[in-house]
Amino acid sequence: MTERRSTMLSIRKIKRLSLIVLSSVMVLVVLHYIYRALICDTFVVTGESMEPVLHSGERVWVNKLRMGARIYTDYDFTKPTLSSFRLPGFSKVKAGDLVVANYPYARSKDTISFRINYVYLKRCYAVPGDTLRIKNGCYVNPQTGGQIGDLKYQRILSETSDSILTKTGVVLKAMQVNQKLGWSIRDFGPLPVPKKGDTVEITADNYRTWRRPILYETGKCLRECGGQVFLGQTPLHEYSFKGNWYFLGGDNVLNSHDSRYFGLVPEEYIVGVVVSEVERNL
Repeated sequence: MTERRSTMLSIRKIKRLSLIVLSSVMVLVVLHYIYRALICDTFVVTGESMEPVLHSGERVWVNKLRMGARIYTDYDFTKPTLSSFRLPGFSKVKAGDLVVANYPYARSKDTISFRINYVYLKRCYAVPGDTLRIKNGCYVNPQTGGQIGDLKYQRILSETSDSILTKTGVVLKAMQVNQKLGWSIRDFGPLPVPKKGDTVEITADNYRTWRRPILYETGKCLRECGGQVFLGQTPLHEYSFKGNWYFLGGDNVLNSHDSRYFGLVPEEYIVGVVVSEVERNL
């Protein structure tokens, strides 16, 4: 009888211990995902667009806490719209920061739309309220004191002829949504980067520059008829932005698909700020 009682006690201890271990593992798993969702996560660099600063295969830490983690309010990620709010952060993105963001044209080449796993890493060259230029291939942001970003490829762009660049596959035309501007990756801007509440004049010459951001914010298309610009059916002479916008670009200015070509990125699409390199995958 004593031996049987001892066996029963041992079984109970094993069950209790197993339950404790299982509960601990579950708690750790939950904490792990909370940490990744709200505080910090890793991102693997792909492609050459951030060379020479970062190379394909390198893994970096992405701080979500700094500007506030995104909390989704709709988990149907088949939709092209992002439904979320951002937790309070302790610091804003600064010009010069490396950020991970959702690519804004993952579903459509002409409309800003959300795709959860389609993310990329770029440098923030201009934040809301800045005005950005590219002069002879070099980024210039007066709000940061002048040139910005790694200068290696900017100098190569500055010193290489258009004919050689074209032969190597470099696309020179920039902001192709508005070819009236005549901008290139060598000479670009000035482009004001809107912050919430900023108002821009809308004309028949510049409306294409703002068509995508305004469509994103209002759901209505800008169109021009007889020299007059319309938002839907309403004549439009100026527009006040409802959100913050960013100019994101790769440090390898010879091989990066970025805001020079497709335009600005809404703040909601920024996942977080890169804080350090973790490792290089072999």
